Amino acid sequence: MTVSPAMEPTARPVRTAPPVRTALKRRYLMCRPEHFAVTYAINPWMDPETGADAALAVEQWEALRAAYITLGHEVSLIDPIEGLPDMVFAANGALVVGGRVYGARFAYPERAAEALAYVEWLRSNGFAEVLEGLHTNEGEGDFLTLGHIILAGTGFRTDLAAHQEAQEFLGRPVVTLRLVDPRFYHLDTALFPLGDDNVAYYPGAFSPGSRAVLERLFPHAVIAGERDAAVLGLNAVCDGRNVVINAEATGLIETLRRHGYDPVPVDLSELRKAGGGPKCCTLELRFPG
Repeated sequence: MTVSPAMEPTARPVRTAPPVRTALKRRYLMCRPEHFAVTYAINPWMDPETGADAALAVEQWEALRAAYITLGHEVSLIDPIEGLPDMVFAANGALVVGGRVYGARFAYPERAAEALAYVEWLRSNGFAEVLEGLHTNEGEGDFLTLGHIILAGTGFRTDLAAHQEAQEFLGRPVVTLRLVDPRFYHLDTALFPLGDDNVAYYPGAFSPGSRAVLERLFPHAVIAGERDAAVLGLNAVCDGRNVVINAEATGLIETLRRHGYDPVPVDLSELRKAGGGPKCCTLELRFPG
């Protein structure tokens, strides 16, 4: 019997399961926010009149540290220094790749002394190859490392010259991305790596040319909406499977689940009063190999 087109069965869409993600053990450096306060304003999130609750900030930070340890990661601590209320944001202190340390040079004098504190700790803990940056840069705030490249932000804090300086010292290709929205003044507020070959990001934080670069480099990127970006949902930390992320970024959390990642929501609302989230509090220590 001949089957007419109207009688042919309709093909059902094939549902494919998301890929199995693999978590890799990471080594992090953190700083307990014992002296945390909002006494000056150097980004749009900071309001000295509102201030911050230091005790609550410590409580939320401890929960973040506990989440890392529960996931099997190693967490080292640098001693906080009185008079440096933003020292809790360890990511800004340096960039560590392949055992080499590219030290920060902060844009604002309020944070300048943090750079030496982090470099001294790293030197004292086995990192012999250290370059103290000659150009303004704020460490992993604007340098995010993937498998074979480093994404580097500019526009508000880190100078373009620092991108070249980092590339020459670290021997890794550095890709420049321009930030255009002052709410996302560091790259790590607008984008985070998902393992070694993909990222999540908010397109509205970037210039048109930088968005085109991201689309070309990461055609399968996870795209975040403005609502989730506005609660610093992209200031997240991924170990390849688990994503430690601000709990308020509910839409992004569900999107990550659909892509096969395991979100680990945390509440850092008090530290967000200074413009920080999980990633800001976390400097990754990448050893050779």
